[in-house]
Amino acid sequence: MRFAIMGSGGVGGYFGARLAEAGEDVTFIARGEHLAAIRQDGLIVTSIKGDVSIKPAQATDDPASVGVVDCVIVAVKAWQVREAAEAIRPMIGPHTIVLPLENGVEAADTLIDVLGSAPVIDGLCGILAWREAPGHVRHAGVDPFVRFGECDNHASERISQLKAVFDGARGVSAEIPDDIKVAQWSKFLFICAMSGIGSITRAPIGVTRQLPETRAIIERMLEEIDAVARAHGVAFPEDAAVRAMHFIDAMPAESTSSMQRNIMAGQPSELESQNGAVVRLGRAVGVATPTHELVHAALLPQEQAARDKEASDR
Repeated sequence: MRFAIMGSGGVGGYFGARLAEAGEDVTFIARGEHLAAIRQDGLIVTSIKGDVSIKPAQATDDPASVGVVDCVIVAVKAWQVREAAEAIRPMIGPHTIVLPLENGVEAADTLIDVLGSAPVIDGLCGILAWREAPGHVRHAGVDPFVRFGECDNHASERISQLKAVFDGARGVSAEIPDDIKVAQWSKFLFICAMSGIGSITRAPIGVTRQLPETRAIIERMLEEIDAVARAHGVAFPEDAAVRAMHFIDAMPAESTSSMQRNIMAGQPSELESQNGAVVRLGRAVGVATPTHELVHAALLPQEQAARDKEASDR
């Protein structure tokens, strides 16, 4: 299959490299120093599942130059999804699949709003990875997985074919869940709580899950997300929040979320798509989310400053 990776950082770089390693035709959409390094030296992935180097690697900053592809993987930051949707239009043909691998729960809706419903499926991934240097992605934790399905959960040939392709890639587990919304919100449940606590404490998860005071905050965030999801019709199991806490307890002690790392670096983050989304989606259905409101408000001044700086640097 022909793939385009829209956003070639930790997520897009890892999964794109694994697909290229398996012999798929992959083009990485990147920019700046990252693009220059990929063009010159290829894309290097250092991984606990085995290193891989894609050299030469196909890479560009112009999606229009790629042509129509079979699948576009959208792995940009959550606040960039709408802009990415506009940019990938030239790569979409009548049979192209658009697969979002985002941390939030609204990416597919945003893509559909721009591109229409036909090409868009829903998806998520699990991995602890980041861009360590231009042209270099590091995968440091979590057995990488992708889960995807049609937005209405119906079985389709294109979903089966896409899974078969991912099944051929080393270091990737692919799954078609019975209910993609449950799968997506289940990931959102733990990653949003982890992002929130890490961002306000600046501490890794091994610290915050042990201190009784911060553990209680994590648990309250999980309970609020659980309530919001159910109010939006997500068919969570009764112990969804408990399961999420077990997952957090099993993560490597040094783990941090991408949102936390962005905030600690003074960069724009996914605050509005994570804790901010819980507040917004909760208000839409009359569910109170006081813990997320506090986290969101506490981080908002820095977030606004980071976005103002990014805008002035353009």
